[in-house]
Amino acid sequence: MHTEKTPTLRRLDWHYIAMQMGFWAMFAAIVAYQTALLLDRGFTNGEAGLMTSVRCLAGIVFQPLLGGFADRHPRVPLKGIVGVSLALSLAAGVWYWAEPAMGLAQTALVWVVIGGLGVSSYPLMDAMAVQFINDGMPIRYSLGRGLGSLAYAVVCVLLGLQVGQWGVETTLVTFLLLTAAEIALVFTYPTWHPKAPAEGRAAAERPQSALSLLRSTPRFTLMLAGVLFGLTAVLPLSNFLVNVILSRGGTAADLGLAMFLMGGFELPAAFLFPRLLRRLGSGRILVLSMAFCTLKGVALLLTWNLAGVLLCQPLQMLGYGLFTPASVYFVNESVPPADRVRGQTIMMVASNGLGGMLGGLLAGWTLDAGGANWMLAGCILCGCVGTVLCLLALPRKGRSAC
Repeated sequence: MHTEKTPTLRRLDWHYIAMQMGFWAMFAAIVAYQTALLLDRGFTNGEAGLMTSVRCLAGIVFQPLLGGFADRHPRVPLKGIVGVSLALSLAAGVWYWAEPAMGLAQTALVWVVIGGLGVSSYPLMDAMAVQFINDGMPIRYSLGRGLGSLAYAVVCVLLGLQVGQWGVETTLVTFLLLTAAEIALVFTYPTWHPKAPAEGRAAAERPQSALSLLRSTPRFTLMLAGVLFGLTAVLPLSNFLVNVILSRGGTAADLGLAMFLMGGFELPAAFLFPRLLRRLGSGRILVLSMAFCTLKGVALLLTWNLAGVLLCQPLQMLGYGLFTPASVYFVNESVPPADRVRGQTIMMVASNGLGGMLGGLLAGWTLDAGGANWMLAGCILCGCVGTVLCLLALPRKGRSAC
């Protein structure tokens, strides 16, 4: 029996917000400038797209493993799994920074570790808040996610200035410092202790396998398919935004300002989300999010200069800005309690995992074949498919959401 004092809501709330901000600041330092760094190291667009796919594929493999381990070993605190994953990612980052001339195979190995352990620990960090929320502690998850977007935005613009002054290679130093800070925040977060269930209930609520969960919740599975296409459409708009900027007459240093606006416009979504959730529900918000992700691709295709690219960024608010909180709540409402950690990891696999991998391959191929406009056209097509599938996943009146 644990003797740790129950943490206050204020402590949980603000510590979790700090953890979200730390994660997205770290994410900006390594992922927002991934393509720019690879191009600076002499890789081609196709190879940069391949490395983006490697990072995302690693998440596809590792996220279910981490989520399944967490579900099978509920006595192991989630913060321990997240902290160790981030520490291994930090070690890979140190190697990446120390060996700027490493070849394609070594670079791929680095991105396997960073993508499979560092970036992929995020759904478990979401679950760290959901555990307390399900116990009646109303942690302001959407506010934390919104301020995380603000941290992402601020770091991106600072990195833009840093790149202009000292070069893109220095972004790795920022990544290492931010990762170390995030590890400290994770390990000091209060540990959640499960309430002892009745014996019969415990036996009835054993976690399912990922395949069994998908079979037993068809509407959840259909929504995942829609999210997969939607994220395949929208992630290249950030991961390969530097290519769009260059095609519109901008420079690599302008990426910082564009990413700042992109992340900054996700913050208002944090304040809109609770009201939208009450009025629309998480499923309809996901449809709205996918529609605006697609619309952003259309808007970027119609631009002809850097100012136009910057003016498109407010669409992020109702696009990707709504996606993360909506997806977390949708999983929490759509799968059995015993499968919620696994459900969060499956959602991350379908979205930032498979979606990021396919988006990277799509971007790399279309950029080499026909440039930024071809990439945007491919993104728009995928976004339309994703929006329709998400719409079809909504429950009909009088039917279960699952």
